[in-house]
Amino acid sequence: MFIGFSYIIRHKIIILDEADSMTSSAQQALRRTMEIYSNTTRFALACNISTKIIEPIQSRAAILRYSRLPDEQILNRLRYVCEAEEVSYTNDGLEAIIFTAEGDMRNALNNLQATVSGFDLVNQTNVFKVCDQPHPTTVRKILDSCIKGDTATAVKEVDALYKTGYSCSDIIGTVFKVAKSYDMPEALKLEYLREIGFTHMRIADGVGTLLQLLGLTARLCQMVEVSGGGD
Repeated sequence: MFIGFSYIIRHKIIILDEADSMTSSAQQALRRTMEIYSNTTRFALACNISTKIIEPIQSRAAILRYSRLPDEQILNRLRYVCEAEEVSYTNDGLEAIIFTAEGDMRNALNNLQATVSGFDLVNQTNVFKVCDQPHPTTVRKILDSCIKGDTATAVKEVDALYKTGYSCSDIIGTVFKVAKSYDMPEALKLEYLREIGFTHMRIADGVGTLLQLLGLTARLCQMVEVSGGGD
């Protein structure tokens, strides 16, 4: 008489957050560990920039990409949290948080908590004070001047914004976000975003000077003159 035994294999699950912050040598060691314990363990690596994960690990994993959350979902969650925590807020305050969060729920909740801790009231003015980003209205005025082809006024406004103490990275990031929602001809918007993207890349590479912003402003004004978009 033979008695059969069945064994249930329960895999261990290891979740590594911010895996893109690991050094290359650490990832190589992790790759070896994944190979040794592949029969009993499953690894889940969470990261923001997948290109920083070495190719041997990427080839051994199924890559799942998640897009940014839509504004409606973030707004619903912010309202839920505000009501649950009895937080005083205005609609423009929540819109400002959504603008600064860029589709990231964690950023949205952090900015909400910081604003409440600092001012008790969540409105547009307080949110931008806490987040320390250029006000979109100010940036929109710069784009208004660029659309009109008024280089002198646009340059003056950029210079004034820079002198308030914001970094080039903060300014160019807000310019990009405002330009995406700006009402202009589609072809001109694509050219604007392309030029803003090139400038953003230069600033990210370390050339964060006022000259970069002024040069971008002049090129944006010139694009309108060439395309006739300001007529």
